[in-house]
This record gives sequence, structure tokens and C-alpha cells, in this order.
Amino acid sequence: MVAQKITIEPVTRIEGHAKVTINLNDKGKVEHAYLHINEFRGFEKFCEGRMVFEMPSITPRICGICPVSHHLAAAKAGDEVYGCPPPRPAVLLRDLMHMGQITQSHGMHFFELAGPDLLLGFDADPAIRNVVGLIQVNPELAIKAVNLRKFGQEIIQILGGRKVHPTFAVIGGVNKALTAKERDIILSGIDEAIATTQLGISIMRDWAAKNQEDINKFAVFKTGYFGLVTPQNGLELYDGNIRLVDSNGKQLEKFDGREYLGYIAEHVESWSYLKFPYYKKLGWPDGVYRVGPLGRLNAAEKIETPLAQEEYLKYKAINNGKPIENTLYFHYARLIECLFAIERVRILLDDPDILSKDILNTRHNFRGEGVGVLEAPRGTLFHHYWANENGQLQRVNLIVATGHNNYAMCKAVDDVAKTYINGPEIHEGLLNRVEAAVRAHDPCLSCSTHAVGQMPIQIEVFDSQGNLVKTLNRS
Repeated sequence: MVAQKITIEPVTRIEGHAKVTINLNDKGKVEHAYLHINEFRGFEKFCEGRMVFEMPSITPRICGICPVSHHLAAAKAGDEVYGCPPPRPAVLLRDLMHMGQITQSHGMHFFELAGPDLLLGFDADPAIRNVVGLIQVNPELAIKAVNLRKFGQEIIQILGGRKVHPTFAVIGGVNKALTAKERDIILSGIDEAIATTQLGISIMRDWAAKNQEDINKFAVFKTGYFGLVTPQNGLELYDGNIRLVDSNGKQLEKFDGREYLGYIAEHVESWSYLKFPYYKKLGWPDGVYRVGPLGRLNAAEKIETPLAQEEYLKYKAINNGKPIENTLYFHYARLIECLFAIERVRILLDDPDILSKDILNTRHNFRGEGVGVLEAPRGTLFHHYWANENGQLQRVNLIVATGHNNYAMCKAVDDVAKTYINGPEIHEGLLNRVEAAVRAHDPCLSCSTHAVGQMPIQIEVFDSQGNLVKTLNRS
């Protein structure tokens, strides 16, 4: 057997474009597998010169899956630039929209994107290993899944006028108050949404019990863990300080997200357009960490809503209270967060201020620089803007949720390939497991690519027989 390279392109059931290359030696063993993020979106550069107040409308166009996250982070950064913190009712309404985003995104990922692997099997025929196959196998569950996503999207639409790319948050607050009728419409859907999420949790737990061997060998590795928390170290998704813990759960830092540049640096590899963030004090690669549902539940010490807390205690018991390192448990953590978000919707709607019309602060104390931080479904999102005295952007920096997980995704791909692929027989189900290593992180690759200066690029020239004759590199 001769050495060969296997290419998986595109990686399916994710947002954005990526490929995986698996390099085998002459014995059919995997030497290394690489995840390549092969798209580049230069939002930071072409936002220069725009006005700060435009950013809540511009940045959601980075992605149709995460528009609310960018919309709200941009507004939070704009609040800082102009020195105009929103009134409390506006903060509650932004938080409510964010919970709608978390619910619709997490629900869609578990049931429609990850679900085919869990419910139909990694080795199922790819012709049916998709959402259509799920509908055929369990139409009742498919309808419940669609309605769960619909619940989250309707919150976004009620507040922002549409389900995708809403226009709601503005510098200093929001542009629309919530009516009592709209509040009651949202309240009427909460019980069904909770029931569907709990059904998803029971499906995940049942699958985990039957597939523990795979869970325990599928990309299990040590990193740090990173996410927003409440003052009591509870799970937080909209506003709070950032808590970073090590692989044993020991707190390394707890800091204001606006000071992120003092704690995070970014490493670059020539084979990917996606940078590799890491904790400065430990350096690269010792300072790598994970974000998103797995990272957040490891960084937090509790969840401050009753149903999610009950499930969180069961989740933490998996590893006797220590951080959970198993990549496939991203799915379980995602559902617990979905449950928290729905419970949080009820708490917000029960707050007397939610119907207030005091929704905009028009008094400015211009500062010229601002950072907006929140937990997007996929992890911690930073928007950092520098503006001149006219409010025109001079510089923009985005560290997007998926970017934080770049090391973890690459490590997971390499680990899973080495665990499951051992030639010469390589069937499609084994390659699907490699894709699933990416899919578990629910990456949003359109959001995540950014760079300063020239991007590395490689051009390969082949002759008419398919032989590589020349390689050109720009690093």
C-alpha cells in the first residue's frame, strides 16, 4: 500500500465552508488530519470608514445563522463608543431577543444537524442521514423540532420585525417596546418549547448510555474552558464577566470582557484562514481553551434556573464534578443551555419592566472606543470598535465564537481520524465520524474568518495527468 491523502470536501451539516485532509502512511495509518477553513470574509477591513451606528445592521450580514448575536454585540460595542448605556427595560428586551436566538440555534443544531448522526447512526446511508431521513423515521419528532425553532424565531420576529437580520437594537437601547399582547403570545409557547427540549435531552441521554464506548474515545482531550458567568459564577449568556478555568476546573482568570486584549492572543497557521486564540499567560499551545456549550458549562459552577440546574447536576455527575472533556457531550450541554434560555424567557417576560417604554438613552458621553461581548450560541463573541470624533470607524476587531474553538476542532478531527481510520478498508461511515468531530462544535465558519494583513495562500499546479508539478506559497 502506498501513502495517500483523503480529502473530505465539503464538511456537511455545518454553516460555512471547510474541508478535511487525512494523510495516511504506507501502512494505512493516519499520520495527521487537518481541518482547513477555506473561506475568508474580511468584514473588519471593509467596515472601516463606516459609521458606528450602522454596525448593528451591517455585521448581521456576516451570517444568516448568527445574525442576532452580531446585531446585539455590535449594539453593545456602540453603546460603549458613545458612552450611552441602555435603560434597564432595553437591556431586558435585548436579552429576550438573545434567548430567542439561543433557542432557535441550539434546537436546530441538535435535531436537524447533529440529530441524523445520533438518531440514524454514523454509518447510516448518507442518502437518508439528514433531516429528510429524520422526518421519514419520526415525523412527530420532526414537527416538534421545527416548532422549537419556530418558538425562538418568533421571539426575534416579534421584537425585530423579522426572523433573520432583525432591526431592533440601536445605540443606547432598542427601537420598539414590547406590548402586553406580544408578551402573552411568547408566554403561550414556553411550555411546549420546554417539553420538546426535555425530550431532546432524554434522547441524548439514552443515546449516550448506548454509545458510551464511542463517547469515551471520540476526541477526549484536555483544554481550558471559557465563558461568561454571573457574579455567583452561574451560567450567563448576555452580560457578565468572563471566567477561564483550567482542565481541572481551577479558575485561572475572571475579567471584564472589555479587557480581552490583555488575556487573549491569536496564533496563525499557514493551512487555515481561521486564527487560533489562546490564553496569553500560558502561551501557545498550552493556553488553548474551549468555548460554546461544553466550555460554558465547564466554566460555570451552576445554572440559575431550576429545570436547567437539575439537568446540569446530572451532567456534572458524569465526571464527578470535574470538567467534561468528551467532544460528543457538546450536544448534551447544548440542550441544557437551550432549556436555560427558555426558562430565562419566562423570567424576562415576568419582569414588570419588560413592558416599559423607557427603551432608549439619548444622552451621549462619547469615548471613541468600545467592546461588545456576549455568548453567541457557539461561544464568546467580541466586537471591538475604534472611532474618530465623528463616529466613523477607524479600526474593527472581531473574535467570533467559532474562532475560539479552532484548536479544539482541529485536535478533534486529528484524534477521531487516528482513532477510527486504519486502512486499507475505509468506508463512508468512518469519514462521517471525522465530519462529526467538526459538527459537534456547531461551527459558524462564515462568521469566524478574519485576519490582519496578508492572508497565507497556497496554489498547486497540476499537469493534464493530475500530477503536481508546482506549488506556490505566500505566508
